[in-house]
Amino acid sequence: MKQRGSRAVYSTEFGRLCPQCQRPVAECVCGKDRPAATGDGIVRLQRQTKGRGGKAVTLITGVPLAGAELKALAKTLKQRCGVGGAVKDGVIEIQGDQRETLKTELEQRGYEVKIAGG
Repeated sequence: MKQRGSRAVYSTEFGRLCPQCQRPVAECVCGKDRPAATGDGIVRLQRQTKGRGGKAVTLITGVPLAGAELKALAKTLKQRCGVGGAVKDGVIEIQGDQRETLKTELEQRGYEVKIAGG
C-alpha cells in the first residue's frame, strides 16, 4: 500500500536524495540559490562560553543569507565591533559579548532581532 506524499530520501545506488528534485544530493541543482534554512525570520543573538576556555562568544543564528552574502555580513559586523570572528555552519561567531552592538546594527539593516538565552 503506497502512502500519499511519501518520497524517497535515500537510495542504495546513489545515497542521499534531494527531497525536492529526487536527484542524488551531489547532482542537486534546485537548492543552490536558497539559504540552507530560513527558519522563522528572526535573527537570534546568543552569548556562549561553553568549550571556549571561559571566553565569551556571541552567536548569530537565523540570518536568511547564504554563502558569500553571509560571509560579507559577518565581515561588516566584525569591523563594526572591532573584533574577530568566523562563520561556521551558517552561524556567525563574533568574539566577546557584543549582543547590544550587534542588535542595533542588525535592526538598522532591517532584520527582526531577539537576544536569546541568559
